[in-house]
Amino acid sequence: MIRTTLTAGLLAFSLHLPASSPLEWIDGQDFRVIDLTHPFDDQTLYWPTEERGFEHEVVHHGHTDDGYFYSAMRFCTAEHGGTHLDAPIHFAEGRRSVDEVPLEQLMGPAVVIDVTDAAAEDRDYRLEVADIERHEAEHGRIAPGAIVLLRTDWSHHWPDRLAYLGDDTPGDASGLQFPSYGVEAARILVEKREVAVLGVDTASIDYGQSADFMVHRVASKANVPGLENLTNLDRLPPTGAWVIALPMKIAGGSGGPLRAVALIPGE
Repeated sequence: MIRTTLTAGLLAFSLHLPASSPLEWIDGQDFRVIDLTHPFDDQTLYWPTEERGFEHEVVHHGHTDDGYFYSAMRFCTAEHGGTHLDAPIHFAEGRRSVDEVPLEQLMGPAVVIDVTDAAAEDRDYRLEVADIERHEAEHGRIAPGAIVLLRTDWSHHWPDRLAYLGDDTPGDASGLQFPSYGVEAARILVEKREVAVLGVDTASIDYGQSADFMVHRVASKANVPGLENLTNLDRLPPTGAWVIALPMKIAGGSGGPLRAVALIPGE
């Protein structure tokens, strides 16, 4: 666990944000930092139709002829695997690629909607409008610009492919079973609440059995990115945390590996 004290002015300067940035609220506060990212390694899970996993090759690891230690490696990975960001262009022609998503959109107040009980009963569960209404009745209306994180606790299955995805048949995604957003709930969040990002601790912002990927399409049309394969959402409060979710800046990319963290104030 990491604790840190952040100064809004310094952070805003380093990120080239305007002085009026919402980051002003963090000035001088102590935070607990939570990593929301699975490591990338030989256990990283990818969509079943992806033929290659995460590849990490040692170029050199050891002492050189001149006597000093030197380590260098190379890696290869698909855009969509492990903890990653789906850029809007992934499912909407003409929408933003990874490098075009504004930094301000990837940093904001987190709203964590907990559907763990429903997901435990039904691995095909999809977030319903009623779930949003219950959350808002207890924690207040979801504000524009929020980063909504759907907590299912599915990350506890990682990296067990069968338990996490519901099916481990290579090259076939037709048998996947895991919970995520429902289409109507996604429409409310994207179109009515005007959230900045949708995130989830499963393999997709669409549930596993989806064949039309309507949640992706609804979000992408509105230039709302998705964060997939998150972890540690059980360590976040329903509201009050701040999320910073920065992907690899791939020019023209439809997605990319992501390092996401949450800052919880006053702990």
